[in-house]
Amino acid sequence: MNRLGRRAIFDLKPYVPGKPIEEVEREYGITGVIKLASNENPLGPSPAALNALKDAINKVHNYPDGNCYYLKKELANSLHLPEDHFIIGNGTDEILKMLGETFLNPRERVIFAWPSFSEYDFITRLMGARPVTVPLRNFVHDLDEIARQVDEETKLIFICNPNNPTGTIVDGQDLRLFLNQIPSGVLVVVDEAYYEYVTAPQYTSAVELVKEDERVIVLRTFSKIYGLAGLRVGYGIAAPKIIQLINRVREPFNVNLLAQKAAVAALQDKEFLQQSRDVVLKGKEYLYDSFARLKLEYVPSEANFIFLNLKRDSREVFMSLLKEGIIVRTGDIFGYPTWIRVTVGTPEQNKRFIASLEKILDDRV
Repeated sequence: MNRLGRRAIFDLKPYVPGKPIEEVEREYGITGVIKLASNENPLGPSPAALNALKDAINKVHNYPDGNCYYLKKELANSLHLPEDHFIIGNGTDEILKMLGETFLNPRERVIFAWPSFSEYDFITRLMGARPVTVPLRNFVHDLDEIARQVDEETKLIFICNPNNPTGTIVDGQDLRLFLNQIPSGVLVVVDEAYYEYVTAPQYTSAVELVKEDERVIVLRTFSKIYGLAGLRVGYGIAAPKIIQLINRVREPFNVNLLAQKAAVAALQDKEFLQQSRDVVLKGKEYLYDSFARLKLEYVPSEANFIFLNLKRDSREVFMSLLKEGIIVRTGDIFGYPTWIRVTVGTPEQNKRFIASLEKILDDRV
């Protein structure tokens, strides 16, 4: 059977999503499970987005707008860029795949930090290109080493900012200096999936760099702070000539009608956006205090999750938390077997997580 498949696909490691709530409840015979594994918005979607979905539901017999006109228009107004700077995808994952299909030839090199978002490795291998990983330095991107790894066969560089799973950021000035070291012909993709949560004053969105440098591509999503993960909608921002190239591989009608309507409404709901941000900021304060009390090492995060060292097998703690009805992400998939990544939840969810974690850790002393 291996001879039937394209050679590159046998190097792929399929993405393993966090356990769904329904599966855990079914498996353990419990109810009220909370999911703190996938960095979703614990408040759910914007009320405005829900109303938009209700209004649009009777139109699903029609094909969606293949150009996502109204969503692009709303993004253009929000980010002060012309509409030809945007491409919309079925989640940012689809845009990542389109980047691979558009730009990568077999054996070309793609550089990214590790640990970081696993899809960078996936799309690289899918296209038969070569992944080059640069270890984080103190949990932060080592831009100097990434720049040193660039050669004549390098095509793409991915920078996750804030980084997943560590929640750390690349300083805006450092990113600008980094670009000055990168030769023409190498595209730098800055994944800003968690941009809306950042409070650090030294952080600068790479959207500003798009206006100056045609090599920069920025990715953002509606799956996190906007609470629309189940609808799958994300977007890319780049120079028009880059967008035109990506559009050559884009499937027609790739973003469904409901997703487009909900995303427009979510962008307009500034009050909900602020509420969602406040929940995370306050939640991080509570969790940091709790981790300090429990004498647990963690990485201060600019995202809506925290990377936490339990100093014991994270899979064992993960299984114990499942029995308590709490789903987190184990760190072994990132090469950190004693760490977990936990999403910041509502105050009630955070308290329940800490109470369960403390109980589990006490039982193992």
